[in-house]
Amino acid sequence: MPELKKIQVNKVSDPANLEKVFAIRREVFVGEQNCPPELEYEFEDESTHFLARADGVPAGASRWRKTDKGYKLERFAVLKQFRGTGVGQELVKAVLADLPADADYVYLHSQTQAIPFYERLGFEKSGPEFEEAGIWHYKMIRK
Repeated sequence: MPELKKIQVNKVSDPANLEKVFAIRREVFVGEQNCPPELEYEFEDESTHFLARADGVPAGASRWRKTDKGYKLERFAVLKQFRGTGVGQELVKAVLADLPADADYVYLHSQTQAIPFYERLGFEKSGPEFEEAGIWHYKMIRK
């Protein structure tokens, strides 16, 4: 893949951009990882959604939401052709920058193979490995 010139991440709430977010998640989680659709699409109305574009092309998606524990970062998905280009890192940075000032407890559930990625971005593993939607994860907390 040619080198990307520009990665842009925006918070989105309009139907057209939300459909792009959901299409990316559908391709990555439901299509590639066989996540059951009913587990993939929950808490949508209470979440803040993000769409990453690489040189103007939809490339990745993510969201955050407030839970009873704190602020949970979720649904980080980057289309296969854009992986390894910095899209995922820009998504994490944008989501963290958007959290409210009082977001003192920030966590996520990382797929096991993504642990090193999140560690480089300031998260650390907490607790045992667990299965979620048929995929192994670790809870990670922002240091």
